[in-house]
Amino acid sequence: MAAKLRVGYVPEHFGTPLAFAHQHFGLDSIAELIAEPLGTGALTSRLKAKDQDSLDVAIGLTEGFVSDLGKTKAAGKEAGYGLVGTYVQSPLCWAIVTGAQRAGIDSVSDLKGKRVGVSRMGSGSYVMSSVLADQRGWLDTGSGQAAFEPVVAGNFAALRESVQDAGKNPSDFFMWEHFTTRKYWENGELKRIGEIYTPWPSWVIAARDSAQPQMEELMGRINEGIQMFKEQPEEAVKHITGTMHYSELDAREWLEGVRFPDDVRGVKHGMVDNAVGILQKAALFSGEPGGAEHMVTYQRQ
Repeated sequence: MAAKLRVGYVPEHFGTPLAFAHQHFGLDSIAELIAEPLGTGALTSRLKAKDQDSLDVAIGLTEGFVSDLGKTKAAGKEAGYGLVGTYVQSPLCWAIVTGAQRAGIDSVSDLKGKRVGVSRMGSGSYVMSSVLADQRGWLDTGSGQAAFEPVVAGNFAALRESVQDAGKNPSDFFMWEHFTTRKYWENGELKRIGEIYTPWPSWVIAARDSAQPQMEELMGRINEGIQMFKEQPEEAVKHITGTMHYSELDAREWLEGVRFPDDVRGVKHGMVDNAVGILQKAALFSGEPGGAEHMVTYQRQ
């Protein structure tokens, strides 16, 4: 019997179908779910690691994986993992926030040249800051100067602290998923100044090359969890409000907008190539990143 797959995921409401697959459809018999609160940047590092903290599979933000795979290819190295599935079809809404009392920052227009808090280099929060700069026309690819100075803060709590005036590693703003962040501008800790949507499906599944033989069964169990999620929205609300401290209003609003596929297996090459093009324009690669032919490794059986 093959060893259980070590599957990393970000412990947010998007993990609800995974919880259902674990609780009701035997995912626990083939996989160990490992929460990674530092996000997709940490997941990519653990996919490439060769120690006890390594992962076989990771479920995270599209931009984080595509950026990491592109940088690895541009550097002439092998990542040892690839994209195997599409976990969430809908785009992700990133809230753009600063400290509630931060003076002089009241809109996205005030952010040019400022310091952006990121969970770690290569994370979705870092990548999307470059996408924001590109959309605003603030990139100066000729000079090589970044539109924002990144400040690595760590987890979500550290990011919130970083935008306060007395922060240990002060940043001027950061970007995080809308519903995770909303209660902190509603309680007066943060100030929301804008939002940005990913121009691609928001979550994908990545796996080490060595895990490929087990992916068909793993993704089949995830599909069952997604089916329950779609058919039993009240159970989804109950799980989200009971385990992650989201309000019922937020949980129901999120459910109205999120779209999971019926079958997570496979990744559209056009989507990956589109993401590569946007990230390349946003100066995320210093060399040739390649495209979907180098990044998508799953072949449906």
